[in-house]
Amino acid sequence: MGTALQLSHITKIFGEITANDDISLTVRGGSIHCILGENGSGKTTLMNVISGLYRPQEGEIFVNGEKARIDSPKDAMKYKIGMVHQHFMLFNQNTVLENIIVGEEKCGLLLKTGEQRRFLQQMIDQYQFQVNLDDRIRDLSVGTKQKVEILKVLYRGADTIIFDEPTAVLTPQEADHLMEILLGLKKDGKTILFISHKLNETLKIGDYITVLRRGKVVYETVNRDATPEKLAYEMVGKETRFGGFERKKYRPGETVLKIEGARLKDGKKPVSFQVHAGEVLGIAGVDGNGQQELEQLLIGLTKQRNCRLEFCGKDMSQAPVLERKMAGMAYIPSDRLEYAVMEGQTLTFNYLLGNHSREEFQSHGLLRNKQLNAYTEECISTYDVRTAGARERLGNLSGGNQQKMVLSRELSQKPKLILAGQPTRGLDIGAIEFVHTTLLEERDKGNAIILISAELSEITELSDKILVLYDGEIMAEDVNSAFTRESLGLLMAGKQAEDSLAAQAGGKEVDTAK
Repeated sequence: MGTALQLSHITKIFGEITANDDISLTVRGGSIHCILGENGSGKTTLMNVISGLYRPQEGEIFVNGEKARIDSPKDAMKYKIGMVHQHFMLFNQNTVLENIIVGEEKCGLLLKTGEQRRFLQQMIDQYQFQVNLDDRIRDLSVGTKQKVEILKVLYRGADTIIFDEPTAVLTPQEADHLMEILLGLKKDGKTILFISHKLNETLKIGDYITVLRRGKVVYETVNRDATPEKLAYEMVGKETRFGGFERKKYRPGETVLKIEGARLKDGKKPVSFQVHAGEVLGIAGVDGNGQQELEQLLIGLTKQRNCRLEFCGKDMSQAPVLERKMAGMAYIPSDRLEYAVMEGQTLTFNYLLGNHSREEFQSHGLLRNKQLNAYTEECISTYDVRTAGARERLGNLSGGNQQKMVLSRELSQKPKLILAGQPTRGLDIGAIEFVHTTLLEERDKGNAIILISAELSEITELSDKILVLYDGEIMAEDVNSAFTRESLGLLMAGKQAEDSLAAQAGGKEVDTAK
């Protein structure tokens, strides 16, 4: 096939930040073209330009060789361009069918869905989606919801489909199935633009690879000429380590936190466990299986009458969040916008959140602005938070840089326990390496870490012990080496221990470098 999409000198500026700087890109029809880049590199902005969410200040877009004017997602769809967003845009109370055809209904006196149903069922059968059109979205797994989003785009006739970090919330098995779906779409002549920070995914399915750094195209290659080391280097501009972190031998110390009788789902067995000094306890599971409920119980956002929580030997079952944090709990929430930051405020203000009671930042109720500003600047510099300055509104930063801000604020307070919920979600390779190294340094100092992550490679790379949650219950808990990637994937999908053990034939240890 020829050229499906061509970008010529695209420039997009937000205030003083040039997100896309004179980008030219050619996407061949019927190919999978992967876009890689660190946070703030401009890849999501570029995809939003292509899909009509943003208009560039300069540059042109050509579709199938003809100049296109794309001012909205509706315009993009006229050119048969659709986007599957990382955060699903579905109505939970409605059925799969209703979600797919919304806005595209064929109406007479009554809503007629027979023709749409037949067309969609053929598509479901063609791609082996295993989706029931009459199921309600609220009852579906994350992987199935993603298939619904793909069906929405296909139903509207898209020939070029953009996928933004599509495997971020999938189990390993679901991610593998998605790769098969993308290859099937390619086989049928669809053109795929694939954004991912996972190099193994890129190298597995990509035909062409483009790397962005600081808003510019810095590297283009074909799959056969690409290596993980070269791609990582081009993304961050320096050599990057792949796994194999040096760490002290696992010697768990005294119990730092113990929780007993926590009910994460109605009607399910209570959850009890403990974490020790010098230990990383990884909580594995697909999003929505009790992780959020556990996270909120641990930090004190919610409380339960029959749940007991001890921190450093003290009963803190009913203690508020601030008391727990002042006692030495650091909190990196999985939903930073809800629980960690205020986007409309400056970085300096956000660094004060949760620290307002600390003596170094206040005296007799008055802020010590000099100390707060110095602290803010130090955190920004140490964690490489990409910003125009401490007085910039947090909302102007990319999601990854917002996460860096939260990490730097929490880890700078010398905590005894770090509760980390999805700490690298949306981060680039360089930032992930920094976060992982920092967490392991805290562990090697003797601090306890509870790592809640849907990224299986993150769990296996960092954890000393692993606890698997499914539907609010503990499926398994053991040392890292007791699991394989396959057995963890089965447990995360709700398979019983004996089923997962069958997947471990040969007693292989987890390859944490994957």
